[in-house]
Amino acid sequence: MANEEIYHVPVMLQECIEALDIKPEGVYVDVTFGGGGHSREILKHLGPKGRLIAFDQDPDALANVIADDRFVLVHQNFRFLKNYLRLQGVKQVDGILGDLGVSSHQFDDAERGFSIRFDADLDMRMDQVSDLDARKVLNTYAEEDLHRIFGMYGEVQNARSLAKTIVTARLTAPIQTVEQLKQIIKGNVPKGKEHKYHAQVFQALRIEVNGELEALQEFLLQTVGVLNPAGRLVIMSYHSLEDRLVKNFMLKGKFKGDVEKDFFGNEIKPFDVISRKAITASAEELALNNRSRSAKLRIAAKKVAVD
Repeated sequence: MANEEIYHVPVMLQECIEALDIKPEGVYVDVTFGGGGHSREILKHLGPKGRLIAFDQDPDALANVIADDRFVLVHQNFRFLKNYLRLQGVKQVDGILGDLGVSSHQFDDAERGFSIRFDADLDMRMDQVSDLDARKVLNTYAEEDLHRIFGMYGEVQNARSLAKTIVTARLTAPIQTVEQLKQIIKGNVPKGKEHKYHAQVFQALRIEVNGELEALQEFLLQTVGVLNPAGRLVIMSYHSLEDRLVKNFMLKGKFKGDVEKDFFGNEIKPFDVISRKAITASAEELALNNRSRSAKLRIAAKKVAVD
């Protein structure tokens, strides 16, 4: 099996490629390179003059670099999309693909501290260089801040009592490992829902550590200026917080509130939505790749100005 397949099986691969509507001589961006599965497929559809620029802040992704003159990997977070495209001599592109969330490789690497399956230090940093990791969040955040992130980012039902449990426990000793955290909060976990509850807690910590929702919003706002008219924006998300931001942005060009209107009452929207409903994985893919069960794919095209 190829290295990229071990690293991460690309979700809804063909659906993503179709959504990008690839022009052989076009310029495309894969903002979540990971194992390179989507990028390799995009390159198959590009001609000799086509270009693909990929982004990934995870140092582990560097091992998957594709040896192709049409390809370059930018080792940065996609929140810096516009600046790093400029450094590559690119002002506008024909399509942008984003596969949000954590790769299978990151979940399967015990040392990264992303997974509830392994005991490891509570890390959860995507980039491995930030000062903020999950231990720092758990051991230094005020109780009201922990309450906020567990409630908002994890949608944990008893977020307030969970925050109190953590703040009380850390008075005795710092919370350092996955197993230690699970033991501390076991009294807060509803019976029979252990896996779901732990997943929500870990999701909240990961989003906070990596500033994921802020990065997503910064990135989406830049796509309007970066895409050529009729250029495709193709985003796959894995939880409701991300999906809501993507859906609202594609529909309205903003993350909350009503669509802006001009003096004549015409709606000002940067995109035409291609997928009215989110696209989900086929039954065949669900059987082969469990990670695809929560994936939602949304597609939009940048509006073409009408004279």
